[in-house]
Amino acid sequence: MASYIMLSTLTDEGRKTLMERPERLQAVNKEVENMGARVTAQYAVLGGYDFVNVIEAPSNEVMARIAMELGSRGTIKVMTLPALPIDAFVEMLQSSAPPAS
Repeated sequence: MASYIMLSTLTDEGRKTLMERPERLQAVNKEVENMGARVTAQYAVLGGYDFVNVIEAPSNEVMARIAMELGSRGTIKVMTLPALPIDAFVEMLQSSAPPAS
């Protein structure tokens, strides 16, 4: 499965919902699972975003569907980034490097 970083910011409606029902966070994680992915880590953060989620999904298409579904509710705005593990990144760089002279 591929890894993705989802950065999210609550809208006014999202803040209201979360204040009334904080357990909604776990419910959304279950919905993500029902759409074919899995939240592997989740953090509330300070700054430009409210939450950082690490999600494993089988494809870009599944992740795009999740982002669209969650964003369409009007409670959050999301930015989704594909993530490449550092070891895989280094391996990719080494395999595409020109031979040393």
